[in-house]
Amino acid sequence: MGVGFCGDIRVSRRFEKILEDVTKSGSLVVRKLGADRAAEVGAHRFLGSERVTPQAILEEAAERTARACRGRRVVVAQDTTEINFSGCDKGRRGLGLGGDGTSLGFFIHPLVAIDAEDETVLGVVGAKIWTRPLAKLKTHRQKRHLEDKESMRWIDAAQTAAQRLAGAAAIVMVGDRENDIYQGFTRRPPNVDLITRARGDRKLLDGGLLFETADGFPTALEIDVAVAPSQPRAPGERGRVARVAVSFSKVTIAKPKTGRACADPKSCEIGVVVAREIGAPAGTKPLLWRLLTTLPVETAEDALEIIRLYRLRWRIEEVFRVLKRDGLALEETQVESARSLFNLAALAVVAAARIIQLTDARDASARPATDVIDESLIEATAAIGETLEGKTARQKNPHPHGSLSWLAWITARLGGWHGYYKPPGPKTMANGWRRLAAMLDGYVIADGKSLV
Repeated sequence: MGVGFCGDIRVSRRFEKILEDVTKSGSLVVRKLGADRAAEVGAHRFLGSERVTPQAILEEAAERTARACRGRRVVVAQDTTEINFSGCDKGRRGLGLGGDGTSLGFFIHPLVAIDAEDETVLGVVGAKIWTRPLAKLKTHRQKRHLEDKESMRWIDAAQTAAQRLAGAAAIVMVGDRENDIYQGFTRRPPNVDLITRARGDRKLLDGGLLFETADGFPTALEIDVAVAPSQPRAPGERGRVARVAVSFSKVTIAKPKTGRACADPKSCEIGVVVAREIGAPAGTKPLLWRLLTTLPVETAEDALEIIRLYRLRWRIEEVFRVLKRDGLALEETQVESARSLFNLAALAVVAAARIIQLTDARDASARPATDVIDESLIEATAAIGETLEGKTARQKNPHPHGSLSWLAWITARLGGWHGYYKPPGPKTMANGWRRLAAMLDGYVIADGKSLV
């Protein structure tokens, strides 16, 4: 504990306490964090402290994630989301323009670790949080070095994952089309593989073009793929199942001719997996994925595994939903200064991932409860759990004592789930965590311990 805060146990405990308060309250409104005015003041001091930075907060969280990832094959999903204060940016200090070029805002690019086998979220590995300058840059983006562009975050992310998850058995970075950067393939760490969706056509070393060549790959097999509805979802719109033809091969892409890649190799061999929808419904855009990867693609089974791992990218979209509209509502915070906002955003990313972890655990996860709570609180949690069990089998906790599923069952019951009907969702878990954390706070006080 205290890695991110230079070993300062007091700051580390304050971080854990505020993180618990965010998770249990389901809110980023500072006055709701804690039970009294002193807790509110403490939260403000923490967020505004010179010793507290997003980097320190994320390093602290990554330490727990690294333990959960040790010895496992891990997918690290990365993507960018925008926090835009359109209509409520008055009084905000230190922020630049958001994506609309008009309102104030900032951006978050988190790295979320996912177990490649059971597909559960393991925690946050890191994140880049930044705002853009108010004045537009004079140099055209094509003439700037990659290191001077926002795109560098995709490449830096692989380095971060390689360092913080060094104990993992394997690391696979997954990203969408914005992650399709030549240097991402040529500069990746030795212990990291990549899967990214192709953004644009590329020249091949043999003079051909990527898309034309990939379109000529022979079909290896056909599969059914669940397709999520478009966003924003129209009223009554549901997902559908697409019939997809899968093909694959290897290609050697040529280095771009722009000055961005001057120090990189002249070519790079990668695997390509194409998933193309067959017979899409009228008026529907057919599904088409061209996936670029450094993983071996020698057989149809390899190609299917690439598709499965790429689809785990949706887990980071779940984190974004909890972070924003379906949970913590980061865009509605009243915090004004950029320093405090960035610290709050780092806390929010970690809290959102924790809520997803609890939601995952409802489905008989074998992960330990210590992925989420300290071992010293297991005994008190067990005592609380016993009071929630009923007489019928459906009203008894079916999971092994001390497992994450066991903890999730207790959390869901406290959140109002009765053990029947549909499984509990993120909102139920957030409500249950609020009650559980309050009860555990009472236990800590009665036991003479302190979390802050």
